[in-house]
Amino acid sequence: MPKFTPGKTSPAAALRPLAPAELEKRVREAGDELLQLRLRKATGGIENPARLRALRREVARCRTLLRQRQA
Repeated sequence: MPKFTPGKTSPAAALRPLAPAELEKRVREAGDELLQLRLRKATGGIENPARLRALRREVARCRTLLRQRQA
């Protein structure tokens, strides 16, 4: 687990000021890219396998923020 670094912003903090429409757009775009990467992974190889994990986390962060705003 990464250590806490004072003064360093979290990835979620960068997403908080965005409007809900922008967050939904990011979820859609990341989902499309994730689908493309999964297809490329199944048919051959992908150059950056860590990108799959990063995209999944970005989608989860955006969906979490959208859900928090609904509550």
